Amino acid sequence: MHETKIEEQAKRAGLPVYQYMRIASQRAMKLSAELNFSYHEPEEVARLFSELTGKPVGEGFCLFPPFYTDYGQNITIGKDVFINTSCHFQDQGGITIGDGALIGHNVVLATLNHNEDPARRDELIPQPITIGKRVWIGANATITPGVTIGDGAIVAAGAVVTRDVPAGMVVGGVPARILRPIRKEETP
Repeated sequence: MHETKIEEQAKRAGLPVYQYMRIASQRAMKLSAELNFSYHEPEEVARLFSELTGKPVGEGFCLFPPFYTDYGQNITIGKDVFINTSCHFQDQGGITIGDGALIGHNVVLATLNHNEDPARRDELIPQPITIGKRVWIGANATITPGVTIGDGAIVAAGAVVTRDVPAGMVVGGVPARILRPIRKEETP
């Protein structure tokens, strides 16, 4: 069976996964509290977010705190990405956000599921979320584990996305379904 990124990191740290995740979650909570509970200039927000993720954010990154994550180190952000206030990124399965993406307030990106079998319900099943370039995710939307949102797509406010979204489409509803293709402005 293929090891997850977190399993690899725990092995390198010489810790069982549950112990590694407790330490990593405490780190994420500490950095999130620093980010969320006092005012910071935009450059400081970007610096703190980079520290949280362990990698630089792309040029033009903008985040309006508060922001919440359970791990932080499996988030990759492209350039010119905007993340509005009160978003929740459960990133243990990995989250990649492409250049120019717009993430509305209260958006949830959840990369973990639990085993359906009640006897094994404590088992976590991580799957990545990939958000393409120039994607717009509306307020209060939820993206579930394993979903890829194609370039230029729009996820309507309040949608619950449980399946991949093709590039250039608008999706909405619970569960989200394709509503129509993107309307492109004609230039005179």
